[in-house]
Amino acid sequence: MKVKFWGTRGSLPVAATAADIRKKIIAALTAANGRSFASADEIEAFADQLPFAVAGGYGGHSSCVELLCGGPEHVICDLGSGARPLGQAKIAAFGPACPQDYHVFLSHLHWDHLMGLPFFVPLYLPGNRIFMYGCHAEMEGAVRLQMSEPCFPVLFDQAAAKIEFHQLEPGKPYDIAGLRVTAKKQMHHGDSYGYRFEKAGKVVVYSTDSEHKNNPQARAGFVEFFRAADLVVFDAMYSLAEAVSVKADWGHSSNIDGIELCQEACARRLALFHHEPVHDDARLDALLADTRRFEEISRGNGPPLEVISAYDGLTVAL
Repeated sequence: MKVKFWGTRGSLPVAATAADIRKKIIAALTAANGRSFASADEIEAFADQLPFAVAGGYGGHSSCVELLCGGPEHVICDLGSGARPLGQAKIAAFGPACPQDYHVFLSHLHWDHLMGLPFFVPLYLPGNRIFMYGCHAEMEGAVRLQMSEPCFPVLFDQAAAKIEFHQLEPGKPYDIAGLRVTAKKQMHHGDSYGYRFEKAGKVVVYSTDSEHKNNPQARAGFVEFFRAADLVVFDAMYSLAEAVSVKADWGHSSNIDGIELCQEACARRLALFHHEPVHDDARLDALLADTRRFEEISRGNGPPLEVISAYDGLTVAL
């Protein structure tokens, strides 16, 4: 079982600016310090030693995560703008004449989690089947709305794929695409739902757009939801100070909340996710370093929690 991140930003997609790229080039040349390279391999080896914020980047697509489970069916969490490159990759891998089944789990109905659907190429190919799952009664209406006039030039009913909507009940386990799937209601404007996926002893929790208040009963519920997960994909959009003051009640959480919940739940790996769009790569690198330091000083005698920061294109093997 693997997890691939196609979009990791929150609220809206962002793109690297000319100034951002210039800063990376200057930083790389400064690190080179006038040295010369005899081959392309030497250049690549040097680039591999640079900080991630210089040699790479976190990307700018909004939320879209794929679970690779070894079966013939495709499992996707949310359809942010990252759904566009995901769809292109599927067409490149299977071709337009080989129908596929896609199982899509929607956390909620805000546009940053739906905006990729009109650009998801498999939607327009006959023979494909797309199963949409969520806990909102108005799910189908919200999806149709963004592909209606005057919002988008291609109407929902013009899609060639067969599309089905299935409303799930929170707390009830379902067997879908070879996975045991359970949804949990989260605190977010208009309601959001996390998903716990289980297969062959492996557990992935997808929990984005969720705010965690100082409520012992609610906290205990999330600890059980995260219990012994191999990977928790967690909304860490804000710093702790932002989450409890200026941006309280905005429906998002902090890196510190993620550490504390995962430590209590004995989860194995935490992926910081739904990155604040105003944070550049250097800021996200610094946030990851701070989060890892906090994990070290707060774990006590418990097992270590591996902390990573999700970026577009990252694949995590469980």
